[in-house]
Amino acid sequence: MHRAILSFALLLSGAPATAADTSTAATLQPAIEALLATGPPGTRYGLVVTTLAGEPLLAIAPDGRFIPASNTKMFTTALAYADIAALQEAAAGTGVRLEPAGGGRSDVVLHGRGDAQLASTPDCASDCLQTLADAVAARTRRVRDVVGDDSWFPAERWGLGMSWNNIQSRYGTGISALTLDDNEVSATVTPGAVGLTPLVAASPYYRIDNRIVTVVGTAEAIAAERAPNSDLVRLTGTLGSGAGPVTLRFSIDDPAHYAAWRLRDLLRARGVTVTGAIATRHRPLAPSDDPAVRGTAPAPRPPLPDMLASLPAPPLAADMRIINKQSQNLHAELLLRRVARQAGSGPVADGRAALQRLMATAGIPATGFTLADGSGMSSYNRVTPRATAALLVWIARQPWGDAWRETLPIAGQDGTLRSRFKGTPLEGKLLAKTGSLNAARAVSGYLVAKSGRTLIFSALANDMPEGADGQATAVVDKALVAIADAL
Repeated sequence: MHRAILSFALLLSGAPATAADTSTAATLQPAIEALLATGPPGTRYGLVVTTLAGEPLLAIAPDGRFIPASNTKMFTTALAYADIAALQEAAAGTGVRLEPAGGGRSDVVLHGRGDAQLASTPDCASDCLQTLADAVAARTRRVRDVVGDDSWFPAERWGLGMSWNNIQSRYGTGISALTLDDNEVSATVTPGAVGLTPLVAASPYYRIDNRIVTVVGTAEAIAAERAPNSDLVRLTGTLGSGAGPVTLRFSIDDPAHYAAWRLRDLLRARGVTVTGAIATRHRPLAPSDDPAVRGTAPAPRPPLPDMLASLPAPPLAADMRIINKQSQNLHAELLLRRVARQAGSGPVADGRAALQRLMATAGIPATGFTLADGSGMSSYNRVTPRATAALLVWIARQPWGDAWRETLPIAGQDGTLRSRFKGTPLEGKLLAKTGSLNAARAVSGYLVAKSGRTLIFSALANDMPEGADGQATAVVDKALVAIADAL
């Protein structure tokens, strides 16, 4: 993988477009338009291809406004990389303190500070909640309440415009300054005898209503339903008797509560008696959190109390590889809130304002993008292919451009592009961020053409019929291969 990235970086060249390029592109465009027309009926496509220097080579609906899905993460991570040194310096890990509760008793308060990688799994090797539980157990053997405090960021648990049906899935889990285990819990379903209910082994954080039936075969058709803020998960459908165990993942609506719940169990396992309840502390959004209301002055940030123990802040650059290669929604949202915390007091509005300032610096007009969140789960997001390509051109000129580019999936090799472009000339020669949402697909990044030059591209598809997303993706991939072959 590292050799592929290195060779790609060495191929980056700013060779200007020639008259031959212009002539080839003029001939190529009708062919690409015809190829896209073979896609699902009614699908709307936008495509821009430029040289590394930004000279246009091909443009189809370049200023059309499209739902970018997870292409949004390119904007979020570019915003963070532009000031990554300051962000890392200001980053803080999760901490724990003992707070007097009267009568000689203490509450354990777990303070989240936007760490996306805090874990409590048995195999946790770093950034572990167990470390903080050890610190409490070393100080006291009896506590009252266990409190999850996520007031480092204002309470904005879901982004504007996210579809409600995503809330119950791991892709739409709650966003909180106190994040643990990616704010999700899992269950393993093992088939039983035909006609009987399979065995479900699950975290006790949720109650499971298991209505699955074991059937003949190896197919899995399980549906999981949970109403927002409910602790009941209903499982229905069928599981083949010949199928292996199936892992299901459920979102968490109040991550601070879940983190405190896990800490209580870890304390009990260490011999600490917990006599009280699980509690949470949230910071509601206030008028001062809105930049339009308060003006340019940042809102006051809540003070940070002294900690009994704190974990070091994990490297942000490593997390941005997770965000872009795996398209990790929660981590992207937390990254936008980290930027917002640096610019103000942590509301998403401060992150959006910082993004608008960066895009203005990059020369990208405000008409080219409207972004409501950091991950791309919002149906309110819109970008144009021209603006997306312009962002990639600008990134390539930055001193951190190479490092950012290495966070992108590699065609046919890793991340969300692992299974795409295999066996084509673009395998290992295309680095791009993908995007997938209801009736929306996107792929934008850098590719090495047959000529050996690196080109920038942004391809967006919206409004495909239900069930035709894969067909639209396949047509776009064919178009990119044809473009690389011709240019």
